[in-house]
Amino acid sequence: MPSKSPARPVRPAYVCAECGWTTAKWAGRCGECQAWGTIAEAGSPVVRTTVPAQVREPARPISEVDVEAARAAPTGVDEFDRVLGGGLVPGAVVLMAGEPGVGKSTLLLDAASRVASSGRTVLYVTAEESAAQVRLRAERIGALRPRLLLTAETDLATVLGHVEHSAPDLLVVDSVQTVASGAVEGAAGGVTQVREVAGALIAAAKRRAMSTLLVGHVTKDGSIAGPRTLEHLVDVVCQFEGERHSRLRLLRAVKNRYGPTDEVGCFDLSEDGIAGLADPSTLFVSSTTERVPGTCITVTLEGRRPLLAELQALVASEPAPGSARRVTSGLESSRIAMVLAVLQRRLGLKIADKDTYVATVGGVKLTEPSVDLAVALAVASASLDEPLPAGFVAVGEVGLAGEVRSVSGVPRRLSEAARLGFTTAVVPAGSVPPGKAPAGLRVHEAATLADAVRHARLVR
Repeated sequence: MPSKSPARPVRPAYVCAECGWTTAKWAGRCGECQAWGTIAEAGSPVVRTTVPAQVREPARPISEVDVEAARAAPTGVDEFDRVLGGGLVPGAVVLMAGEPGVGKSTLLLDAASRVASSGRTVLYVTAEESAAQVRLRAERIGALRPRLLLTAETDLATVLGHVEHSAPDLLVVDSVQTVASGAVEGAAGGVTQVREVAGALIAAAKRRAMSTLLVGHVTKDGSIAGPRTLEHLVDVVCQFEGERHSRLRLLRAVKNRYGPTDEVGCFDLSEDGIAGLADPSTLFVSSTTERVPGTCITVTLEGRRPLLAELQALVASEPAPGSARRVTSGLESSRIAMVLAVLQRRLGLKIADKDTYVATVGGVKLTEPSVDLAVALAVASASLDEPLPAGFVAVGEVGLAGEVRSVSGVPRRLSEAARLGFTTAVVPAGSVPPGKAPAGLRVHEAATLADAVRHARLVR
């Protein structure tokens, strides 16, 4: 009989705790998700048999389940409630992520103050600042309330002890990456620590029907720091965005088990605190009433919310041919270059040897293709030195062939423009059914860029 070859030793496998990627050798960085320090040796599989436990409460028909316990309670911050889907659901865990200094702590402190003023108990745990620093911020924004409890703790067991002692209706932890548990190894903010802390806080929130707000850090690319499972465990993930040099802040729900994910909340961040903006369009439209060449208003959509924005263009002569400048602010430079090329080729505008500057008002960033038509009309107005008509808005995407393409949500955009007093609009052909234009707004449909220029009365 042939002799059997000796069995080869089983090589240990290493698994990434972040994404599950496996490798035969240990590595400091995951080859799949590129996370550092997440590779660990996989343990031997252990087969366990789970013994059925005693049922404490039998299952019942779904129609007999009480829904009142899952009703959302408003926080008092209208824009925050809009994004959450009406307010905070008891037992819900909300993860608030954003860059440093964007205003996460200020928003949550304001929301905690308003919840406390309604008679509910709020426990605010600060793990990054001292209690005195948070108290000074609360005094500055007018958030001092008797039922708003404050503690500065970084130990998970102590935080859970405060929860048991205070029995709050709302728990705020700022931030989840700076709280550590003594039951597991690793420094605060590590993968193991973040998973342990988040799991314990989520379990406490579900057990006590306690709404919980967690502040999360973000990485350099804007994604939430820590294990990806953190986003799967929580009920709502919100992104708080804003330019450092602008007062506008936008709150988006990336994940929401209790409401829509296409709502956007707008806030105005100032030295006196943070305030919701029910009508943020005033930040992006200049207050001057004089008609100036090179300005055009458009309506962009942030989620389901229409926002008016003003585009300004300036075309200046360039003394040295062949070195014309193209400068943009708040817009994608590649898209502006395309619109300028279409204007020159399809409309015959002589702007190749001239400096062209295109910018938005208020520091807002516009990435929607629907702003193409407004950019084109603003540049054409600046080149011809002819102002656009008063009360004029333009919405549409411009193609390389000079056609005006349709965009989504045109009726909603026009309704917002009519509400704010605009009287004339140019939109892509076929965007508005006959007789469906908002009252007081004259709508022109343009199939090509030349049609739009003619409706804007820019043809000499």
